[in-house]
Amino acid sequence: MKALVLREHGGLEKLRLESDFPDPVAGPGEVVLRVRAASLNYHDVFTRRGMPGIRLNFPVIIGLDIAGEVAVLGEGVEGWSIGDRVLVDPINRVDGGLMGETEHGGLAELCRVKAHQLIRLPDTVSFEQAAALPVAYGTALRMMQDIGQVKAGERVLILGASGGVGVCCVQLAKLAGAEVIACAGSPEKAARLRALGADDVILYTEVDFLKEIQARYGKPARRRGAEGGGVDVVVNYTGGDTWVRSLRALRHGGRLLTCGATAGFDPAEDLRYIWTFELQIRGSNGWDTPDIHRLLELVGSGRLEAVIDRRYSLEDGAEALRQIEERRVIGKVVVTP
Repeated sequence: MKALVLREHGGLEKLRLESDFPDPVAGPGEVVLRVRAASLNYHDVFTRRGMPGIRLNFPVIIGLDIAGEVAVLGEGVEGWSIGDRVLVDPINRVDGGLMGETEHGGLAELCRVKAHQLIRLPDTVSFEQAAALPVAYGTALRMMQDIGQVKAGERVLILGASGGVGVCCVQLAKLAGAEVIACAGSPEKAARLRALGADDVILYTEVDFLKEIQARYGKPARRRGAEGGGVDVVVNYTGGDTWVRSLRALRHGGRLLTCGATAGFDPAEDLRYIWTFELQIRGSNGWDTPDIHRLLELVGSGRLEAVIDRRYSLEDGAEALRQIEERRVIGKVVVTP
């Protein structure tokens, strides 16, 4: 089969299209899927580069998010038939492991998956829409609803709003009835975020988002119950040099939500803001399988858009990952083998 294969860590040149990679074989409790769509995430960039503490058994086919059709049933698999449309929960919650990392992922014509990872795909959701959901949208859903408990009337500032997680956070905050301020790096991204529901957009390439927030809404009050400014919630999954400024943008008692650190995991910290303004730091890690079912229902009903910025062939899969790595996309990038 054709597959985009990683045989060692490094740059984009380490991803090689191979036309004769061995076809996967379904063992007991497994199925082989014909991949119809796979979406890329920044996690795939980290996998290609190499992550501290995570050792891969090369070769590896990257691509966590996978949608397709059942092509082969392994021994003992029940409840599924050849041709069934499915989405894959990338996490193996029984045996451990992750698609595109410890198991071959979706940037191939075929993919082997444990049957318990399959989620039936409704006819109202396309393969491409489905492939956009698990990692980015699942992470956003858990962070915004279960952990962050964003609610109507709150003012929410979203950093990295044009990425896969960010575009879902914008939509979920609006569905909750919140006022959304999105941060973007270009007028084109700003326009797209407004179309998705953002009430306002701050171009962080032109202004300091903290100064802009304080100019619009004022500084937070130091005393409980006193009048003050700031926002109720900041979504920051970038880390790096935006971390302390995110704390300073919050009102007294505000919440900072984080699910990652794409710009650096060890930023400078200033604990004084946390205790002085009684801030809450809420971490959110990934998604649960029921979150994917909730997302499919939201997308199928039209209440949530699976934002797909660009589509690539398997032959151009390395270029697709470049777009993610250089943050040139709004939403998701999908590869169709």
